Amino acid sequence: MTKEITQKNLITDKNILDKYELVVGLEVHAQLLTNSKVFSSDATTFGQNPNTNISVITLAHPGTLPKLNGKVAELAIRMGLACGCHISRYNIFDRKNYFYPDLPKGYQITQDRTPICKGGFLDIKTKDGKISHIRLNRIHIEEDAGKSIHLEGGDETLIDLNRAGTALIEIVTEPDIRASEEAYVYMTEVRRLVRYLEICDGNMEEGSMRCDANVSVRLKGEPNLGKKVEVKNMNSIRNVQRAIDHEFVRQITLIENGKSITSETRTFDADLGQTFSMREKEEMNDYRYFPEPDLAPFIVSEEYLAGIKAKMPPLPAELFEKFTTQYGLSEYDAGVLTDEKNIALYFEAICTKTSNYKAASNWLMGAVKYHLNKLSIDISDFPLRPESIVELIELVDSNKISFSTASSKLFSAMVENPALTANHLAEKLNLLQESDDEAILPIIEEVLAKNPEKVLAYQKGNKNLLGMFMGEVMQASKGKLDPKKANELIRKALEKK
Repeated sequence: MTKEITQKNLITDKNILDKYELVVGLEVHAQLLTNSKVFSSDATTFGQNPNTNISVITLAHPGTLPKLNGKVAELAIRMGLACGCHISRYNIFDRKNYFYPDLPKGYQITQDRTPICKGGFLDIKTKDGKISHIRLNRIHIEEDAGKSIHLEGGDETLIDLNRAGTALIEIVTEPDIRASEEAYVYMTEVRRLVRYLEICDGNMEEGSMRCDANVSVRLKGEPNLGKKVEVKNMNSIRNVQRAIDHEFVRQITLIENGKSITSETRTFDADLGQTFSMREKEEMNDYRYFPEPDLAPFIVSEEYLAGIKAKMPPLPAELFEKFTTQYGLSEYDAGVLTDEKNIALYFEAICTKTSNYKAASNWLMGAVKYHLNKLSIDISDFPLRPESIVELIELVDSNKISFSTASSKLFSAMVENPALTANHLAEKLNLLQESDDEAILPIIEEVLAKNPEKVLAYQKGNKNLLGMFMGEVMQASKGKLDPKKANELIRKALEKK
């Protein structure tokens, strides 16, 4: 009798794992940054007392009618344009019928037949430099359900309907993802994109961005897809990756033991790192989709679409390209600077006033980011304007102050006195360094005169003593000399002796 393979044993058995290919499609739900819900005027503020952001529309009272929030369509189109989607001009809504206690109407208003955005793609790059082209199937608008709360040790379910009716877009990929790392990078890129576009805050911990992963496996070279398992509502990018890794091994274990995969919906337990069955997967006809009778079709006119296109912000990929080509930054530096929109735009503002782009990058990635992280603040709360960083760069480039002194003393003084210029503060704090020959030479002569034996040793070939002379000169000047100039003059003075 063949011994049954366990998941624990399979994790380390590359011979078996390498026989199979992972196939993943992701469904990302992004809660839109609107002040009111998608079909009512109820507020969307997070963290309110349970069941306070509700009205008769949210509670599905008889006779109430939904009305589309126009901002929702604009934000959905913005995401579609960023992903190269085709924007549907004629849009209708549909009812997706299913019962949950946190869905008061007994159905969800969504878009089945006419998603507002069709097709499109996102290109992602993994750590090994591989670029993957992830096709999108659709982006559609829908309303969120409420929240079921299960108290530990209790046997009751509490319902909070504050979230019910909140506007969502669902971003659905084709099954193009072949590794859990690709899923991680894709999710990171989606979160960065929705933040750049200011359509969602991307906060997965608060539930404003959630992900369902459709996972299957097949033998390498097999053209047909395997049976799909959906892992629902993961609330961190890392957990999406972990759940996919677990499902990959779990499904292969079943196949290798001669068992079949059940097409089902599963949940991921982050503490155990495992998925657990919730229910068998519904088929499309189980939802009984039909057109929403209470909402008229809405038309996206060419004029309306052109207006949205005109207001599109610069996107991460565009800025990355600009930073690496026009500004000559490394891919690493460009990646760090474009990770957050406000940082990227702050860097852009500096670069309009200086051509020393590398110095601008160094200041932002060094002293500025350290300050922001230390105080846990955003660049929008940073007291220094981009012009102040330009002043710092110019002081260092003109050798009026060393970079070491600028970063260790002047920068902090500027943060505490943002109204004062860098030059004014450097003078006030006596930080400006001397680069005039007539001011430097007497100090050098004094140091050499005190160390005749070492001068002689240097002239006999012990060139390592140059560092000692340099240290003595800088100490005598209290660090106020231009190091490059001082080094050059020390060499000349020693060669004359």
